[in-house]
Amino acid sequence: MAALSNVRWLTRAVVAARTPGAWRGLGTSAPAHAASQSQAEDVKVQGAFPVTMLPGDGVGPELMHAVKEVFKAAAVPVEFKEHRLSEVQNMASEQKLEELLSSMKENKVAIIGKIHTPMEYKGELASYDMQLRRKLDLFANVVHVKSLPGYVTRHNNLDLVIIREQTEGEYSSLEHESAKGVIECLKIVTRTKSQRIAKFAFDYATKKGRNKVTAVHKANIMKLGDGLFLQCCREVAELYPKIKFETMIIDNCCMQLVQNPYQFDVLVMPNLYGNIIDNLAAGLVGGAGVVPGESYSAEYAVFETGARHPFAQAVGRNIANPTAMLLSASNMLRHLNLEYHSNMIADAVKKVIKVGKVRTRDMGGYSTTTDFIQSVIGHLHPHGG
Repeated sequence: MAALSNVRWLTRAVVAARTPGAWRGLGTSAPAHAASQSQAEDVKVQGAFPVTMLPGDGVGPELMHAVKEVFKAAAVPVEFKEHRLSEVQNMASEQKLEELLSSMKENKVAIIGKIHTPMEYKGELASYDMQLRRKLDLFANVVHVKSLPGYVTRHNNLDLVIIREQTEGEYSSLEHESAKGVIECLKIVTRTKSQRIAKFAFDYATKKGRNKVTAVHKANIMKLGDGLFLQCCREVAELYPKIKFETMIIDNCCMQLVQNPYQFDVLVMPNLYGNIIDNLAAGLVGGAGVVPGESYSAEYAVFETGARHPFAQAVGRNIANPTAMLLSASNMLRHLNLEYHSNMIADAVKKVIKVGKVRTRDMGGYSTTTDFIQSVIGHLHPHGG
């Protein structure tokens, strides 16, 4: 079975087996405030799907509050197991990381905010965010960049998918000072992981009815490292004759995305390039506040925003845009096979944006986060399914 299908099947099987009857029509009672307590404030719903929640830094807690409020109003059968982990709020430790990992491994599904990584070196090169993704082997990051009807940007009617390998490459945390004033940073590229992400991309394209996969690289300069990644993509492409395959150098890809993004369908790339392209592409359809994202391993699924920003300057000001997190939460419900609730929430968010009366500042409006949440709740009504 395809890698993507494996992830979803395993998650649904494990969760369904542990929570019989956790389907439509069950109510939930979420905390009404973004608080700092953890398990004491878990949402308790009998027979519901357990989901690990990590609010993260910056406006993360406010965005998770939005998710809980909307889930409560929509009677979503999900029970959140909330944990706190932050390097900038002195809430990070190996014990907290292990507790979080234990919860995620048990529940198989999580929704997380951005864990901000300080630039200062304090003896550990790998951030907690990177450690989390490695220990769960969240190798595939998927960002679906799609224009929102009613919200006009420079490019409209966009629909492309960015798939990023996120367990190696430039994020290997292997740096050292080889001589005074000389730092070496190692970029790790392996055949196993390059083949795995390439196969994931082609499986995704096949499953979603996509027509083309573009491998993004810099093999003209990094002939061995990116050359291996490119070779693996070409080898995998031969197994999918119905999917068109192209390659493109990363710098040209950035220019092409700005000039003519409509030429792209599914893009697959190594770690750093994916981080850059995720943010560039998010900007094409409205910014970090409107694009959802998700990360997969063979066993686990983590839902988050597509462009990861803490937006620290907005903390406590009630101006953060919850669109991306709500759409990501909707995708999470679809992953759990809760299609009814997923469609209900996604449709409500899109209706609010299409009507255009309630928009946060990043979308050119003057509405608060609370206004947006209340408007979404006001647009919740039954969706067939």
